Amino acid sequence: MKYLLLATAALAATTAFAAEPQFDMKRVSDDIRVLSADDFQGRAPATVGETKTVAFLIDRMKAAGLEPGGSIGADGQRGWTQDVPLRMSDIVGKPSLTLTYGGKAHALTQGKEIAVRAALTGQDNVTLKEAPLLFVGYGIKAPERGWDDFKGQDVKGKILVVLINDPDFEGPAGKFGGKAMTYYGRWTYKYEEAARQGAAGVLIVHETAPASYGWATVASSNPNTMFDIVRPDPKAAHTPFESWIQRDVAVDLFKASGLDFEALRAEARKDSFQPVPLKATLSADYKVKTQIITSQNVLGRLTGRKYPDETVAYTAHWDHIGVGEPDANGDTIFNGALDNASGIASLLELGRAFKAAGPTERSVLFLAVAAEEKGLLGSTYYASNPVWPLGKTVGVLNMDGTIGPGPAKDFTISGTARLGLLDMLVEEGRKVGRSYTPDPRVEAGGFFRSDHFPMAKVGVPAISFGGGIDLVNGGVAAGKAWRDAYIKDKYHQPDDEWSPDWNLEGARLDLGLLYSLGRRLADGRDWPNWSPDSEFRAARDASAAERK
Repeated sequence: MKYLLLATAALAATTAFAAEPQFDMKRVSDDIRVLSADDFQGRAPATVGETKTVAFLIDRMKAAGLEPGGSIGADGQRGWTQDVPLRMSDIVGKPSLTLTYGGKAHALTQGKEIAVRAALTGQDNVTLKEAPLLFVGYGIKAPERGWDDFKGQDVKGKILVVLINDPDFEGPAGKFGGKAMTYYGRWTYKYEEAARQGAAGVLIVHETAPASYGWATVASSNPNTMFDIVRPDPKAAHTPFESWIQRDVAVDLFKASGLDFEALRAEARKDSFQPVPLKATLSADYKVKTQIITSQNVLGRLTGRKYPDETVAYTAHWDHIGVGEPDANGDTIFNGALDNASGIASLLELGRAFKAAGPTERSVLFLAVAAEEKGLLGSTYYASNPVWPLGKTVGVLNMDGTIGPGPAKDFTISGTARLGLLDMLVEEGRKVGRSYTPDPRVEAGGFFRSDHFPMAKVGVPAISFGGGIDLVNGGVAAGKAWRDAYIKDKYHQPDDEWSPDWNLEGARLDLGLLYSLGRRLADGRDWPNWSPDSEFRAARDASAAERK
């Protein structure tokens, strides 16, 4: 089998998808409108927004004719949900934050120069008094790549200053494989490694290009309620102080230490980099409200008539950021219309389509997961506590932001993973005159930022589908312009709102492609796998006996 196959056939004269089922795009739009309305309060976990969203999903799944696909309750009956226990933390009031450098104390304002997350360590307050700062480059310890930014330094009690992304972002390709972000480049990894090293906290230096989003996204997302899965030892995964700072702040404090930020940034791209103490300290004082809550994954299912224990899964996350600080227009509600009410509306429409088309040989699962915006927590929990066996899960087709500017000649997936599931998607695309374009923004680390990733880590073939960028009207230039404007002005901001003026023809074509692949899997005997050199292949092969 070929992996990462590129379609080479000439593009069809039209991209019209002239096969059943017929998708009701007005219904899709209406579902997005309802889910992203202000009364859903941004769909944050453990809020009235979650209560309304879960009720909405169950109601729509029932109306579509789906069966309950969730956990079995105390009554012995299968329900519509799976409990997802989470730790929830909030900063109480405004945090007191001060950087001291150049002989002066510089007060920092939450959301302006700094964006601090509520501690997920279980403690009810964070107090740091003149904790020393240490620059550790990209904050990576990767022995398999011959890389260690810590070089044996004792970082206990220190605040680590780290760069976002990984050393190969600006090239040339080195130990991290080039521009495509590895997991070592993700902010989640930076926090995890700092905790493993025993640091007191982390300051991630924000830069728009390597982060793949602007400061507005950081400032609006991080000060809100934080969540994590419930861990036996939360301090093993989190430092008490987790934050981002503006690049200009970093430049100033490096200068006050007699250092050149750009020169050290360049030095950090070498495996010979040595940690550099900064002549600066950080003080912080704030209370944290922390509690254990239960969120919900919502599962609808259609039982296969011949192989009911084998599952094809469609996934999308139902949550968004909730309510935050007012933006420039005074708007506090992060409606999350594209991200990801659109994915949920697509999930529901696919469920209706499968039900209308009649039974499949294998079962089809429609899984709406919780707390994606808090770190892929609903899908992470499901991957560790599957309702349906992972060894017999044929594949996962994830949808995250399914409305674009119009029909496209191509399509993509997040990241550069190589797997047979992608080959099959390419084949289905070719049938309707659409070609596969590799992720145009691999440096953004999209593979690690959506709900297929936790499933991939446990071996299940999984992709996150993306609409194309080569638009029928306007080509690649128009597609890129729309994407860049969305990231700048709407992504994780209150302006991600429903519009009656959306062109939904592209979404309709995407639904057709996703349906075709899912139906092929559900009516076939294929067991897609990862490429032989994939880091996820071993986990999948280990479950091979379950599929015999």
